[in-house]
Amino acid sequence: MSGRWIECVPNISEGRDAEVIDEIVDSARGFHGSAVLSAEPDADYNRTVITIAGQAEPVTQAAISLIRKSAELIDMRLHSGSHPRMGAVDVCPFVPLAEGTHGDCMASAASVMEAVGDDIPVYLYGDAATSRPRAQLAKLRRGQYEALEARLSGGVWDDEDTRLPDRWSGSWGESEKRFGAMAVGVRQVLVAYNVNVDESEPLVSKAAASLIRTSGRVIKGTDGQKMRVPGMLQNVQGMGVGLPTHGICQVSMNLQDVSITPLHMAFEAVNSIAADHGVSTCGSELVGLVPLSAVLESGRWYHEDPDSANAEELVDAAVMGLGLDQLEPFDAHNSIIEWSLARNLGD
Repeated sequence: MSGRWIECVPNISEGRDAEVIDEIVDSARGFHGSAVLSAEPDADYNRTVITIAGQAEPVTQAAISLIRKSAELIDMRLHSGSHPRMGAVDVCPFVPLAEGTHGDCMASAASVMEAVGDDIPVYLYGDAATSRPRAQLAKLRRGQYEALEARLSGGVWDDEDTRLPDRWSGSWGESEKRFGAMAVGVRQVLVAYNVNVDESEPLVSKAAASLIRTSGRVIKGTDGQKMRVPGMLQNVQGMGVGLPTHGICQVSMNLQDVSITPLHMAFEAVNSIAADHGVSTCGSELVGLVPLSAVLESGRWYHEDPDSANAEELVDAAVMGLGLDQLEPFDAHNSIIEWSLARNLGD
């Protein structure tokens, strides 16, 4: 990639109302030098993952526009869904795609926080965090939207390092009730990857998630003691959730470094655990975009003669092996970062 490109991946807390989603996504279009590469709603999560990429300044302005439109159209008091969330725009990460753009992303995160002013409580996370305890999104989002009022009004909260936003009005008012809070950050490329499990309730899915995720599971002793047993895979977050609209469940994962834990390793680990419990997997899905290198690596695992295969053939092998098109058609030219950028912005 020859452009000085960055990516922004805002997740909004609306995955069911197509008109609202379209209006919010459209608010991020029309900024010269950036493009909306994808918008992927999920009705069960009641969440839409949107990918914007391009030059830093227009990407930042597109993100600000999207946040403002989300504040106008989403009321968190009416929201429910199976994915953790704390605000109308739950998370807004900036991701460097080209060498030397990490500083651009840091500036973009600061610009977003400045632009929303005191209207929206903002927590900075990832590389933009103001302290180490605040770097992890899961810690900042603990308790979700429902705990925010008590948390921001001096109620019970067991971690003062993460209690208050980095910027907000200082009082719990109408705009906070409506929007909730937002995490804005800078991180490296993260692959949101879900493995489908053929069960109606997430029993095996939850067990598999606790076995593979890096944090593992907590074991309780008879005397109240606890110990944490680490999971199988490195740099992986995971949880088991139900997908009632599809009649199946998922192990929903964030692969934080696909060079360490590639797609096929995560898939085959879940597949193996599910099989041990007499349950089958039924493909998988990517949420948002994925680096070409990650798909090629999995293609090499599944292709019968990888040394003779070209990039298109390796991608096809990965799609088939991972079952990426079992829930929805998988469009590689729109879902692979490098190919989508070339199509939308030129290379």
